[in-house]
Amino acid sequence: MLKSLYVKDFAIVGEAEVTFGPGLTVVTGETGAGKSLLVDALLLLAGARGEALLVRQGCERAELSAEFDLADRADLRQWLVAEDLDEQGACQLRRVIRSEGSSRAWINGRPVTLGQLKQLAAGLIEIHGQHEHQALLERGQQLALLDDFGGHAPMLAEVADLARQWHALGARMAELSQGADAAARVEWLTHQVEELERHALAAAPLAELEAEHRRLTNAGELLRGCAQLGERLDGEDELALLRLAARAHAEAAHLATLDARLAPLAELLDSAQIQLGEAGDTLARYQSALELDPERLAEAEARLGKLHELARKHRVRMDELPVVGERLRTELEELRGASTRIADLAAQREVLAAGHAQAAQRLTRARTATATRLGAAVSALMAELGMAGGRFEVALEPTCAGEPDPQGSERVEFLVSANPGQSPRPLRKVASGGELARISLAIEVAALGSDAIATMVFDEVDSGIGGAVAEIVGHKLRALGARRQVLCVTHLAQVAAQGHAHLRVAKASDGEATHIRIDTLDATAREEEIARMLGGIQITRETRAHARQMLQQPAGRPSR
Repeated sequence: MLKSLYVKDFAIVGEAEVTFGPGLTVVTGETGAGKSLLVDALLLLAGARGEALLVRQGCERAELSAEFDLADRADLRQWLVAEDLDEQGACQLRRVIRSEGSSRAWINGRPVTLGQLKQLAAGLIEIHGQHEHQALLERGQQLALLDDFGGHAPMLAEVADLARQWHALGARMAELSQGADAAARVEWLTHQVEELERHALAAAPLAELEAEHRRLTNAGELLRGCAQLGERLDGEDELALLRLAARAHAEAAHLATLDARLAPLAELLDSAQIQLGEAGDTLARYQSALELDPERLAEAEARLGKLHELARKHRVRMDELPVVGERLRTELEELRGASTRIADLAAQREVLAAGHAQAAQRLTRARTATATRLGAAVSALMAELGMAGGRFEVALEPTCAGEPDPQGSERVEFLVSANPGQSPRPLRKVASGGELARISLAIEVAALGSDAIATMVFDEVDSGIGGAVAEIVGHKLRALGARRQVLCVTHLAQVAAQGHAHLRVAKASDGEATHIRIDTLDATAREEEIARMLGGIQITRETRAHARQMLQQPAGRPSR
């Protein structure tokens, strides 16, 4: 839902900020006051083309921003997350248009393309009244509306899933039947697998090889170090550790004969002497087994060099080479059994194609019935909205894809005849903006609650109508506002009186520049505005009484 709109230096608006609530908000004002500038601002925030003429004269740039509440739109919140535009659930659209004609866009303070802005705005707001800005003119949107109206989501999901699986199997079959490419791939994989089987080592053997290489590389230093350590332990020097330990033990044993409390000390020194002896024996055995082995060192270096080469080749660590080998071996086995696998996949595709055909037929039958219901409902509403004898039809056109289609077996075209005796024509070719807005209103009312878009804007919806028809249009807009947020620019009192909230746009000039003011009207000001719309220049007591009576008639509260 639209929460607020801010504009600065836009057209003839110096600066204005408007807050919005649920329900129907009507926008009124004198002819030429700039009522449609609010709609224009929303169009630009929805991704419409920006022009330098939109910048207020004498200013460098125009700024526009709008804030939306996404509490009930988990899909749009997920989109923001996926596009890395999420800001703790906030949704702010911003657009800057410079006087030289360039423009930039932001979502939640982060720069975006116009494509991203349009994609998000398409789920936030629908603007009715001008051909190029109406989602209902797009055939894809028409099909989506028909499916929403008929509650076809489960059937459509089944059709789309079967088509997706069918196409996925086709892509896999194409991979397996590459002809010469497949043979070359088998040859390459065979060489890679054999090479990895010869050289790649699991984690434990690799660690042993690296330890052996380190030992052989440092064999000279190890031999020298062992010899020096052996001399310190049990050499000819009087300061050798075993000699010193033996003397210390003899002295402690003598002292223990004089005082038994020193007996534990003598035992500790005896134990130390034994351990030093064992250390010397261990060192001697290690030293006798250690030898310089250039050939063995060269072999270890060659093996490690090959492993490093393979790791660079496959862009992994050496300890990951066995995993690479297993993956390539699996692919090789699949390719070697490609013919059998392709036959299996082809059989599976036939089953999926048959299932898709059956599901698509069920969807077609449902769409056909729904098209009749929607056509009748919209035609009836068109008559109420001043287009007596007009007709609305939903044409289903079979597709010629020849393969499972995620959207089903047909496309949709909305057809309309606004006047009796006219053949229905595509909605996108209807010329009158006012007629198109009223037809869009009829479709929205008929399909009330079938789509997820919470905010709808109607401009020129009351063009060319008046009297009872205008009152009906107002009632329909208010009914729509009971379930959706609706913003309607109007010049008819019958429509304005139905609003849950009322904005008035006024234009003033100080002799040098023209300014626009946007006011939210309270009950008293609203009565005066309705009276102005009814009575023209002279507002009489009777006119005010009529306005008061009109404002007392609307019933129903907007949903929150």
